Amino acid sequence: MTTNEDLDLHEFLGFLNKNNVFSSKNIIFLLFLTTFNWFFEILKWKTLVNYVEDISLKNALEQSLGALTASLFTPNRIGEYGAKAIYFRATKRKQIMLLNLLSNMMQMAVTVLLGIIGLWLMHSKYDLNINYYKVSRFLVLIVVVGIFTLFGLKQNKFKIKGFSIEKLKTFINNLPKSTQVTAFGLSIGRYLIFSFQFYFLLQIFGVDVTYFNAMIVITSMYLLASIIPSIFIFDVVIKGSVAVYLFSIVGVNEFTALSIVTIMWLLNFVLPSIFGSYYVLNFNFQKITDH
Repeated sequence: MTTNEDLDLHEFLGFLNKNNVFSSKNIIFLLFLTTFNWFFEILKWKTLVNYVEDISLKNALEQSLGALTASLFTPNRIGEYGAKAIYFRATKRKQIMLLNLLSNMMQMAVTVLLGIIGLWLMHSKYDLNINYYKVSRFLVLIVVVGIFTLFGLKQNKFKIKGFSIEKLKTFINNLPKSTQVTAFGLSIGRYLIFSFQFYFLLQIFGVDVTYFNAMIVITSMYLLASIIPSIFIFDVVIKGSVAVYLFSIVGVNEFTALSIVTIMWLLNFVLPSIFGSYYVLNFNFQKITDH
């Protein structure tokens, strides 16, 4: 983002200082939200993994942050699957990968459900410039993919990240309902935390918008950004582009939208990755194999 002509680093820092983002009160509250965002993710991982093996909150912290750092340069953080699995014995690694897939599916389900509602409300409230011809082509593609998916389900040959749908369904059915409900609830809680953090930043930057109207745009932004494949280092660029377009509709200037997305990226991905690098650098593979 430092090379973006609309967000020069010096200008960005000056803009933050002008809007009092660096006040101790704001920094503490933003870090508080970041901490709880990742606490919910770590607690969700511990809840799911305890089905296979009892782990402590400290272990869950190490695995979650270490896997985040290890997966930085892989598309859609796919490296996270192998990074988490390596913490466990070989006999349990397939189950761990399935649990990680389930965890990500839950978070994605929350993003999609709330995002569809937000996008529908935004389309109803604002005059979105939508190319209906392109949308119709996209819908046709979804239908075609859906048909082939259903055919694959019946043949038990369709796979997600190497796992058959039938195997995934069996695994989920065997997972205690209480575990599933708790994990999904934590996914919702995490979403509400980081979306409120985005809203709080809008308030810091002086954007006059109600929480409801802000959430319409925020949920739409996360939905659209989540369906675009990317690697960690470009995630902020994609979210920034989507945010600039959507927030411009409600009158938020481009620089403010880019600044908020950049801060969110720094707080919720870069900062945890820095902590995660400690676990990556101190990873003891021999200890895992001896376990």
